[in-house]
Amino acid sequence: MVALVLPLLAVELWLIDPHGGWPIVAATAVVMAALIVAAWISYQRTQAEVSGYGIVERGFFGGTYTVPARDIVGVLRIQLYRGNSLDTSQELFVVNRDGRGAFRMRGRFWDTETMDRVARILGVEETVRPEPVTLAELRRTDPKLLYWFERRSLSR
Repeated sequence: MVALVLPLLAVELWLIDPHGGWPIVAATAVVMAALIVAAWISYQRTQAEVSGYGIVERGFFGGTYTVPARDIVGVLRIQLYRGNSLDTSQELFVVNRDGRGAFRMRGRFWDTETMDRVARILGVEETVRPEPVTLAELRRTDPKLLYWFERRSLSR
């Protein structure tokens, strides 16, 4: 947080008159602090509940997204290569009747034990892909699983 806020305040001090600019720098600091607190509260309120009735997810921006159990046809687990690395991250996709990803659990945020329980709780079949894939391969084979911003490549 400090690495984000201090450069902005330093540039303001450098550009603005050092004697009369303190109110502007103080106001900027207050606004930045308020944004940081709002982001922290929003992050703390995010949650996902999985039950035999489906999934209820409260997102970062406060919206609630519900997936009824009758719309869920399976769970897909894959190993996804991270960025430009040979390291992989486990990903779990809950797939709906249209073949779209209805819910996603990333290995960076969720532990394996929690992912193991999802298919069991939902009562659907779990498919595990044995070979790791890149995001480009997943984009080619299963674009409906990905978020809208992941479906497009910047390299095209």
